[in-house]
Amino acid sequence: MAKESSFDVVSNVDMQEVDNAVNQAKKEILTRYDFRGSKSSIEVVDNTIVLIGDDDFKLKAVQEILRGKMVKRGIALKNLAEGKVEPAAGATVRQVWTIRQGLSAEHAKEVTKCIKNAKLKVTAQIMGDQVRVAGKDKDTLQEVIQLLKQQDFPVELQFVNYR
Repeated sequence: MAKESSFDVVSNVDMQEVDNAVNQAKKEILTRYDFRGSKSSIEVVDNTIVLIGDDDFKLKAVQEILRGKMVKRGIALKNLAEGKVEPAAGATVRQVWTIRQGLSAEHAKEVTKCIKNAKLKVTAQIMGDQVRVAGKDKDTLQEVIQLLKQQDFPVELQFVNYR
């Protein structure tokens, strides 16, 4: 009897890379001429990033700097939920970005539904914040990975624990 193979579908963000991107963005803000004397800043607190700018224009510039640094560090912007811009202390504006870690229940259901609609001989089950896909044929598992890569999910997917 053939042994069953499996892999997990997850959606994780490397917090060390987020920290590196934020530090690079902070350095750029400190050295750029248009930010001289500005109160603009970026802070990482747990799974959130707090952006502060003097006004909407400066906040947009801070957002663009941070997005650029995150893309260069390989962080998927899909995993960032941008909050609304709100007034803050000292005539500044603030925006909070939430970092999505793990697959939410609805995203996990989307992934399993996509796999089941493909009618491949695999089983997909939700296990907390990840989806385990198991099957007897490794080629079929590779097909599932290719299928999921072609889909446009609201979060970035990674495939781990391939056995």
